[in-house]
Amino acid sequence: MNFTLHLTERCNLDCTYCVHEKKNSDMTEDIVYKACDLAFSKGSFAGICFFGGEPLLRKDLIYKAFDYCDMLSEKTGKEVRYKMTTNGTLLDEEFIRKAKEKNLEIGMSFDGTAQDICRRYADGRGTQKELEHIAKILLREMPLSYAMLTLSPDAVGKFSESVEYLYSLGFRRVTATIAYGKRVCWTSEKLAVLEKELRKTALFYARIFAEGKRFFLSPFDAKIRECISGYNPSERCHLGYRQMPVSTEGRLYACTQFIGDENYCFGDVFSGIDTAKQTEVAKKSREPVECKECGLKNRCTNSCGCLNRLETGNENTVSPVQCAYERMLIEIADELGEELFSKYPEQFRKRYYSK
Repeated sequence: MNFTLHLTERCNLDCTYCVHEKKNSDMTEDIVYKACDLAFSKGSFAGICFFGGEPLLRKDLIYKAFDYCDMLSEKTGKEVRYKMTTNGTLLDEEFIRKAKEKNLEIGMSFDGTAQDICRRYADGRGTQKELEHIAKILLREMPLSYAMLTLSPDAVGKFSESVEYLYSLGFRRVTATIAYGKRVCWTSEKLAVLEKELRKTALFYARIFAEGKRFFLSPFDAKIRECISGYNPSERCHLGYRQMPVSTEGRLYACTQFIGDENYCFGDVFSGIDTAKQTEVAKKSREPVECKECGLKNRCTNSCGCLNRLETGNENTVSPVQCAYERMLIEIADELGEELFSKYPEQFRKRYYSK
């Protein structure tokens, strides 16, 4: 199992679509160590993801976790795998060197040319130029680092442009999702623009593919792979399996959106996981009623309880926005997959049929 350590609830940015309430709360060293102990006690390897708020506000805790996990790894013989999600503004060359040494996988939240529309400091200053400089340093040292693009209704017209921009910077892995939650409002007009932008992005993806260059764009790659290999919704991480958040107080929850809700608390890093509670909560997960007759139900994210709750307040109810997005994405990805296979069959097989 992988444990996501919410090192702090503080953040140095004030993004317009952020769904997390900022609090002046940080983890203690003791909680970090106990979380690492728990990670090493489960499975064949220890998975640690540094998260926030902005985790680099507590860079000191990350360094302490590295040292402690080195000791645990030597003691147990288990490998430790690190990840971190960061807004990137506090990355520096010293930390990047350390991250490279520890094989820390870094995901940088970067909205491309739409960055200054939504991802700003509290005083309104933009962050694109700053992040562009930092991204070049990061990719020079750690070329497999990836950009995480969140698309809000306010910036929907810049989606394809942003993907091309991130590619031009050197990112060869980009995850992309639309913004959800109470702070955004997707209208039918904005969704129409989104579909147009997805189609423009598919043209860019096809061009890069035709040139024989490697580029992973999560919305398209995931849907094409799932269409080929088949997709079992039960395999998706859901409500406390595979990935478990650890709050700043050391409590264990089903998923990030459930932090603070004791109905979805599975214990803490001191007493361990309450497996009976974990099983009980997992039983609550079921196929949303509105999805039962849908022919695409095994191709979309209707099983993501975290996202469902964020949008509708119920982990088993899918929002109309999510449904509309998934429908258009699957259609466009299938069209793209068919085009790539018909024009470049050998390259397609090598890309999508290999493990």
